[in-house]
Amino acid sequence: MSETPRRQRIHELDTTLRVGKSGIESVVDELDSQLSDREFVKVKFLRAARGGTTSEDLADDLADEVGADVVRVRGHTAVFER
Repeated sequence: MSETPRRQRIHELDTTLRVGKSGIESVVDELDSQLSDREFVKVKFLRAARGGTTSEDLADDLADEVGADVVRVRGHTAVFER
C-alpha cells in the first residue's frame, strides 16, 4: 500500500478505545480483539491513564501486551496495527 492512502486511512480513523484510570490492562483483550478484525485501531490515552508517564510509553507497553506495532503517536492518541 502506498504511503499517502495509508496515512489518509489512519487520519480518518475514529478512536475506538479509550484508556482511563484503570490503565492499559483493562483494554488489552479488547485491543487484541479489534486488531483481529481491523488493520488499524486508534486508542486515546486519557489524562487519568497517563499519570506520570507519556502517551508514547503507554502505547509501547500496550503494543507489547498484544503483539502489535505502534504506527503513530500524535498527542495523546496512538494507532496500532498487527
